[in-house]
Amino acid sequence: MISQPDQSLTLRGPSSVVSARTSSRPHASSRSKRYNRSHAGGSSYAPQNEFPVFSHSGDVEIFIRAGGKENRYLLHKHTLTRCSGFFEASTSQEWSKASVLPLPEPPSRELTRIGEESAGSSGNESGRPRANSPVPRKRWRYELDPGSGGDDIPMLVQKEANSSSSSNSTQPNSLFGGGSATANTPAMRKATGHSHTHSTSSFFRSVANLSLAPTKGNQDLPLSQADADLLRDYDNLFRIFYNYSPVLDSINIADAYVQCKSLLTLADQYDALAVVGPRVDHHLLQFQSRLWKQIAKYPVSYLRLGYLSRSKVIFQEALIHVVGQWPAGERSIRQSFPDIVLDIIEDKVEELEETVSRIESRLFRLNLTNSRGERITPGTSYLDWLAVSLFRQWLADNTSPAPMPAPTSGRGHSSRDGGTSSRAAAVVASTSTPPNLASLGRTYRTLGSATGANYLGHDECKRFLKLTPELYSRDNLRRFEKRIDELKSAARDIVRPLMGSGLELELERGAAMPGAAGAGGPTAPIAPSGMTSYLTCVRVMERDLPWAIED
Repeated sequence: MISQPDQSLTLRGPSSVVSARTSSRPHASSRSKRYNRSHAGGSSYAPQNEFPVFSHSGDVEIFIRAGGKENRYLLHKHTLTRCSGFFEASTSQEWSKASVLPLPEPPSRELTRIGEESAGSSGNESGRPRANSPVPRKRWRYELDPGSGGDDIPMLVQKEANSSSSSNSTQPNSLFGGGSATANTPAMRKATGHSHTHSTSSFFRSVANLSLAPTKGNQDLPLSQADADLLRDYDNLFRIFYNYSPVLDSINIADAYVQCKSLLTLADQYDALAVVGPRVDHHLLQFQSRLWKQIAKYPVSYLRLGYLSRSKVIFQEALIHVVGQWPAGERSIRQSFPDIVLDIIEDKVEELEETVSRIESRLFRLNLTNSRGERITPGTSYLDWLAVSLFRQWLADNTSPAPMPAPTSGRGHSSRDGGTSSRAAAVVASTSTPPNLASLGRTYRTLGSATGANYLGHDECKRFLKLTPELYSRDNLRRFEKRIDELKSAARDIVRPLMGSGLELELERGAAMPGAAGAGGPTAPIAPSGMTSYLTCVRVMERDLPWAIED
């Protein structure tokens, strides 16, 4: 009996025909024809066209090396130029160092003959131009230059993008791994028309790529904190360019602040704050109450972060703290902020000082009246006048700067009247010194407290009356304390406009008082006692933001 050869092997048609036949079978699966085989270095390897390596469409190649580790990016020029002024300028006609990529090799003879036959069979499409005809493409190449000195800032430098660097661009040490679309060099693509030779060359390419693969020791090399931060910042920068969320700490706000500050500094270096800033703002605002507490601790630091990220909420919150504690931190602010921010701070400080001055003048004019509605004088009611005098003395002591120490002059400079001129000079120096807003804030916070028990209490009133023995009695002490309480109540109403707050920190815990009017507006919230010791009634409007003026 003569065995017949298997017709399914000898008469097997093209792959498309075979797939059509198998798909028509009722229970056949396409996965049954796929076998486990390695694509490393083989001609069937299909690289991905996605972030961070757009193998098919990317035209800007960027290498970030730090601490023996390298990240490779193949991105798009139109995306980088739209997000960064640095890339827009460096890829322009004046500064560009782009090179033209070599055209892809023509297809083999077999593919050409098949293409001609298919074109001949469809006569109506033979005269149509080919849409996928090769067009010369440009490619830019950037490498991170760490600088020559320890104080130099690492910066991307444009290099000549030659064909060898672009064709053999597989970087074993890349954080994202994988090769590029041009892993097969022309020397490896010598088609002989024999499948045996092709499979042999593919086998040797796989062995060569395996020999070039990084060892485990190279992958596990420890990175310093500075190198790890540098790689993270550049990766976050490019992730934001492609609308990916940056990898930032979402648990520890202190670490998140350091990472956001470093990322904003890098974005400022490449003129990309307009794109990176909103991402940083969105990430930090997720901390809510923890963020407000951190801003209260470090207002100057967060003022700069809010300015760089163009965060309206963070900038407003930090600005209110800075103005309320002015001139604390003035030196560092003048050294690290642009003039436009300094002008805003000075305007708000001047606005707050004017409001405080009006309130202070009303407090010093505060007086009591008798039963007939007349103002208290020493002649009408001496005890009540003493209560007014004590209140004004306390107000003057707590709203004036500390007296200057008396100058230690020699004998030759002593005056005839026993040093009266020296004391007068000390008084003039004390009155000419502008008051500190931080100390004034503590005074007005005390005046605006709900109970008023923190100043001019029972013991203080008792000691004051004992200075005049003929007036001290239990009834006079009770009457004296009652008149002091009336002054406290009137002062509380006067300073109410200064008790308003624009802080998110206090708005979360404070209660809004409908009848509060003045600088804080008709519905200004009242800051709870002990939240802050300085004034936070400053209002920051849209017109006060520095980037609104720049735009």
